Amino acid sequence: MGSLLSALAVDNPVLAAPMAGGPTTPALVVAAARASGLGFLAGGYKTAEALAEQIAEVRRHGIAFGVNLFAPNPLPVDPEVFRRYAAAIAPEARAYGLDCRAAGIVEDDDHWSDKIDLLLSEPVPVVSFTFAVPDKALIASLRAAGTLVVQTVTSVAEARLAADAGANALAVQASAAGGHSGTLTPERIPASVPLTELLGRIREAVSLPLVAAGGLATPAGVAEALQAGAEAVMVGTALLRTDEAGTSLPHRAALTDPTRLGTVVTRAFTGRPARALANRFTDRYSHLAPSGYPALHHLTRPMRQAAAAAGDPERISLWAGTGYRQATAGPAAEILRRLASHT
Repeated sequence: MGSLLSALAVDNPVLAAPMAGGPTTPALVVAAARASGLGFLAGGYKTAEALAEQIAEVRRHGIAFGVNLFAPNPLPVDPEVFRRYAAAIAPEARAYGLDCRAAGIVEDDDHWSDKIDLLLSEPVPVVSFTFAVPDKALIASLRAAGTLVVQTVTSVAEARLAADAGANALAVQASAAGGHSGTLTPERIPASVPLTELLGRIREAVSLPLVAAGGLATPAGVAEALQAGAEAVMVGTALLRTDEAGTSLPHRAALTDPTRLGTVVTRAFTGRPARALANRFTDRYSHLAPSGYPALHHLTRPMRQAAAAAGDPERISLWAGTGYRQATAGPAAEILRRLASHT
């Protein structure tokens, strides 16, 4: 990884993680490059056309960058269980004139083939995958096109699968990370293993370069991860309040709300384990939420969009890692440089 970062003129080992759903913007990716680092566009929840527009915008700056995709790993929901959950959360949606009980079950692949076609026809420097390990042939095709392939893993077993599939490097995501867990087995909540311990286990099991992620929000934490065997780190939550982030106003406010009691891992919004600031929705529905991705994501999305527009933090997914209290406002480049100050 060190030689790769040098080849890409990337000196800062603190990378900007992809955050789907709005927080990651082309401006945030450009800011990471301005800090001598690397940023990742978030391809999740976008059409290939929308992703292509963001790629073109970043390319105009002549910088190295990455693109992250959600690799299909469907977790089909039981129809009866889905309807029961839709009925349970119906009062929350009704607050915005929505009837989620009438929602159908949507099991899509997030425009996977179209986005892969885009990345093969117009290669980018780095592509990372989350949720599943693509097949060997696809990874080989991307590498042949000159793209470095990074796979998100949350365990030794997943690291071995990614190495066998031909990934160039691994993004080692600890349970402290905000947003969705990259686990390949989303029907189970990943074990709570400290990042440095997870890095050590994976470093012993595979020889690939490691990028550490999960809960990193201070210069000391970054330095500790690098000393534990990572050759770079990714930060996401630490950038949520930056000038360039597309984080919604209620989400930004919640990150500084002293009455928030911390983060929880919940399926309530999407049917897949994800870490968020606790709010009324997670308090009321986490214990009721079934496994079922992307069906639950599509079920709650209209409510979340309406709540965000209304400035309501209690019905949106306040994705955040355990280091959220360290997230600060200001230019992203300054924050990324500060996080690298002990390296």
